[in-house]
Amino acid sequence: MNINLKALVAKYDTPLYLYDFDYIAGRYTELKEAFEGKKSLISYAVKSNSNLAIIRHLANLGAGADCVSIGEVKRALAAGVKPYRIIFSGVGKRDEEIREALESDILMLNLESEAEMKRVELMAKELGKEARISIRVNPNIDPQTHPYISTGLHENKFGVEIDMAKRMYIYAKKSEFLNPVGIHFHIGSQLTQLDPIREAAMIVADLVRSLRRIDIDIKFFDVGGGIGVVYSDERTITPEEYAGAVFEAIKGLDVTIVCEPGRYMVANGGIFVTKVLYEKENDGKRFVIIDGAMNDLIRPSLYNAYHRIDAYENTNEHKTAADVVGPICESGDFLGKNVYLPPLEHNDLLVVQSAGAYGFTMASNYNTRGRAAEVALVGGEDHCIRQRESFEDQIRLELACDTSWQEK
Repeated sequence: MNINLKALVAKYDTPLYLYDFDYIAGRYTELKEAFEGKKSLISYAVKSNSNLAIIRHLANLGAGADCVSIGEVKRALAAGVKPYRIIFSGVGKRDEEIREALESDILMLNLESEAEMKRVELMAKELGKEARISIRVNPNIDPQTHPYISTGLHENKFGVEIDMAKRMYIYAKKSEFLNPVGIHFHIGSQLTQLDPIREAAMIVADLVRSLRRIDIDIKFFDVGGGIGVVYSDERTITPEEYAGAVFEAIKGLDVTIVCEPGRYMVANGGIFVTKVLYEKENDGKRFVIIDGAMNDLIRPSLYNAYHRIDAYENTNEHKTAADVVGPICESGDFLGKNVYLPPLEHNDLLVVQSAGAYGFTMASNYNTRGRAAEVALVGGEDHCIRQRESFEDQIRLELACDTSWQEK
């Protein structure tokens, strides 16, 4: 990002999330063009960054939305995503959430168990509607990624095995209230190896062929998301390689490819900006204490995830190792350990890179800290897309409750 960071900090304060909307548009275009020549839908994984302005930005480009809660479905609709481009996934859907999704007439509900299918059928029957469904197949492929973001093995909670999927499709085909239009798999996030994707796609495509032979017409082949990005020195998969592996698997099948990128679209389009409060040493151990914290960006604490951290406008070449830590009362409150940084003064700025995905969207109010502001950068101009959260914002719902029972 070629920006005047000091001017933006003076305007919006810190901690601060900044997103490059031109970069995000470019990522969408690259992926869409990789699938050129085939019917495709790029369905943005809302969980990666659920700001309405980002969803709307992608919707204006033609993207759909992959949602894992009814709240995300509502966000997608509020941001202008067409209902026929919205998919509702997730392992645990309440009855009222299923009803709302059916009444919204979204593209399809992605099912993760036989029990869930029976609940969807019942809700559809009560509404007198036909539920368009897909089934998430667990191909039991090791995605070669972090175990917390691996989703395609039998030990994971997601999806159903091949034989169960067949039984579910046969049941759905016979049901008056279910219409099995899609098939789905997603083996994990931050995938940097192509072979697991290719292998999983082949297994699921073979299942589609077997279903076609018994007159179950699968129209949507949903390959999930998970394309890795560069946080440090990873060798990642290109959109062309990814699309090529899918094309190879579905050869001879007339289906619409659905791809659900999240991190790929936004991770490296965002940065997290924080101020240095002061430095300290404990028995020779250097700490840089900042105004950002694990409640703002939990990935380092939760996954031990790496984010590059740079000092802004500090050209001092004498760098030493430091733990970059926040004000929260937890030993796990760090954004980086053994980060090589120059000597830093009060109000110096640090930039945490690759923070556009799973940053603000996983933020909390732990320690009664307000969540950061979010700002979009479009064509060199800045636009606030979420105001900084105040103390009053945090306690509003508590004050709205009847507290007369506590009054003396």
